[in-house]
Amino acid sequence: MTISDALYGKSRRYVSQERVVDMVNYEYELLEKRLSETRGRESRFFAFANTVRARGYKDTAECHGWLAIRFQGQPERPSGTIVLHVNLLDDENVDQMDALGILGVNFIDAAYHQGGNLREFVSSLTEFIAPGRIEIDMLRFEGEPFTMVDNRICALELVRQGMSPATVFLPDGEVVQAAEAFYKTPLLVLRGSFLPVTNLHLDMLNQAGKIFPPNGVSTEARPCQEVCEVSLSNLLRNGEVDLLSFLDRADALQAMGKVVMVSNCPEFHRVAALLRRFTREPIGMILSIGLLNELFKEKWSESLEGGILESFGRLFKSKLSLMVYPWRDGKDGEYVTAYNFHAPEGWKKLYEHFIENGMITDIGCGDVKLLERTGRSLLRAAANGEDWEEWVPKEARDLVKCHLRNL
Repeated sequence: MTISDALYGKSRRYVSQERVVDMVNYEYELLEKRLSETRGRESRFFAFANTVRARGYKDTAECHGWLAIRFQGQPERPSGTIVLHVNLLDDENVDQMDALGILGVNFIDAAYHQGGNLREFVSSLTEFIAPGRIEIDMLRFEGEPFTMVDNRICALELVRQGMSPATVFLPDGEVVQAAEAFYKTPLLVLRGSFLPVTNLHLDMLNQAGKIFPPNGVSTEARPCQEVCEVSLSNLLRNGEVDLLSFLDRADALQAMGKVVMVSNCPEFHRVAALLRRFTREPIGMILSIGLLNELFKEKWSESLEGGILESFGRLFKSKLSLMVYPWRDGKDGEYVTAYNFHAPEGWKKLYEHFIENGMITDIGCGDVKLLERTGRSLLRAAANGEDWEEWVPKEARDLVKCHLRNL
């Protein structure tokens, strides 16, 4: 690292976003200093940098890298920077080198020729790279040329095009790697469409937070993180991702201080496996009675040879528990909890096993009145001119009004 330190300064982590930004800034500023006087009026300067952790001999650790380009959209105009993170999935070093080289060329070409079309920009990154060789899980634009770019849309596009299984947004709107956000962190995850965000959602998180995390958190663990997870399928409108609706939902959740994750994992066991890549701490997944019943349906395990049993086996692997919020039957008024829930015929003994071993827990309800309204019923009430605002946090009320305008 002697030469690298001499050029770019010492770093706590050499394969990191901070490092690649330092590298590309150094190279760009040096280029500008040497050539701006003679070439500045007609040239668009750019600098490219990458820092990579590639496969070594008898090495089995994860391989990844950061790439960055800083460039001018027009001569004598301020520059902008694009940064991406890639996971290298090839087993051999030479194959990783090949994929990285192609990606680098595609990246530079896209920066100059696809900057005005985000969908084309993203799709061009993997041109000539076979599926399964790389995974791009973070893409960020910054600077004057990209003032109109919302990095959340960039991240969503990566998930939509299958380049990343998930993306994460912090409450301030910053796009981050899931691995960075969730490392050594107990996670309390609420899955939903959040159309709209309701007081019931907040009560679910509050009730679960009273008993989570359980015993078993390591001494090195970071504070527990609440995560509101939205499956990509819940963002579709007429077969296409509804970007405005997505931004409205993200804005509402982030205004309430929530971390938002969008995944391409409809099945619970796939979300569990994804989260387990990022943390070894306990994971609590909050769900309603309706979703609990869904887990026993074969359609969610059709791709697994072991069917429903394998689905549950994958789900409960390594410190994961289901935290069930009660439901009131609108027909007969029955109050259903995790403890009096009737599992489908043939699965009752298995369900009893889950309850007895703490794999499924009831979290109670802070206000039973909240059970009277679901998100869908609230939207219907709003469309009919009925009262709805008391059921929705003030941060999410504009989302409902926007939805009504688009009906």
